Amino acid sequence: MKIVIALAFVGILVALGSAGVFMLREGRDGKPKSDRMMRALALRVAISVALFAFVMLSWYMGWIEPKGIPVAK
Repeated sequence: MKIVIALAFVGILVALGSAGVFMLREGRDGKPKSDRMMRALALRVAISVALFAFVMLSWYMGWIEPKGIPVAK
């Protein structure tokens, strides 16, 4: 479970980083901009929504359960 969530976070960060690189490098020297940045950001959103749905499904199926914040006495 933790591995799936960690991989999703890594995928989100990679997509965000690649979108930043595409934004900075494309459109120079008179070249037309491609839609690679838009696709990378759309992929980031898709991974984020899939991660949220996976966490909600896991909670519903009982694979994970909330523990809350321990209250100090």
